[in-house]
Amino acid sequence: MTTISIVISVLGIRPYLTAYGIDYQSLMGFCAVWGMGGSFISLLLSKTMAKWSMGVSIIDPNTTDPHGRELVALVHHLAAGAHLPVMPEVGVYESPEVNAFATGPSLGNALVAVSTGLLNRMDRRQLEGVLGHEISHVANGDMVTMTLIQGVVNAFVMFFARIAAFAVSNLMRSEDDDRRPSYMVQQMLVFLFDILFGLLGSIVVCAFSRYREFRADQGGAGLAGRDKMIGALQALQRTVEMVDPAQPAFQSLKIAGAPKGIVGLLMTHPPLEVRIERLKQWTGQT
Repeated sequence: MTTISIVISVLGIRPYLTAYGIDYQSLMGFCAVWGMGGSFISLLLSKTMAKWSMGVSIIDPNTTDPHGRELVALVHHLAAGAHLPVMPEVGVYESPEVNAFATGPSLGNALVAVSTGLLNRMDRRQLEGVLGHEISHVANGDMVTMTLIQGVVNAFVMFFARIAAFAVSNLMRSEDDDRRPSYMVQQMLVFLFDILFGLLGSIVVCAFSRYREFRADQGGAGLAGRDKMIGALQALQRTVEMVDPAQPAFQSLKIAGAPKGIVGLLMTHPPLEVRIERLKQWTGQT
């Protein structure tokens, strides 16, 4: 918040509400800085926050542990196949769920992490398919792409929410009183419209996320082999109910979501059966 406030001050963005109504230029600047700025700060901190909040243990590439060495070698082999400029960090986090995720602000500063549940329940071929999927996310720049989309959506949500709140507050004036509703009422209206438009914006973001998941499946199939990728998704399908309730904030980063109980339009991941069917029909061309 301090960083964004400084940026707003440096750019000379004035309060968007004036005695004459809304200053749309100031409002656009305010929403763009807050919407995009918040998303990019989250991206820059994503790897650090994932390590801290999920307790990810980074594996030293020179480790003498045979299991750790095999996992690092497999990730680095797939990363080389994807032509990544820098090998991603490899980590493991304690969780009974069968899952994995990739995060990081750039191609050269990425993290691929797998759960202990995945390592305990998947064979090497299935593990290779999962890791191929995650490496594809990194190679496709999905973290940056989704940050841009989220930032643009955030900015539009803030912009239209404040216009709608101002319009409603004007309608709430009485004929005998030119005064606008109180500041508290204004903020409540903004809050309500932020929620409403934010929900609509989430539908857009989730649609892009599902598209990126299909692309990562295809990328994983290209790196590890289609049969391995299909086998990995089928293994995940058998354990989809095993979601760690202690780590809800990072579910959207992971290879497997929890579709049950979630409205289809608000799912970040397509249903596993749909992903499997898509891969079976995939010809190898993107």
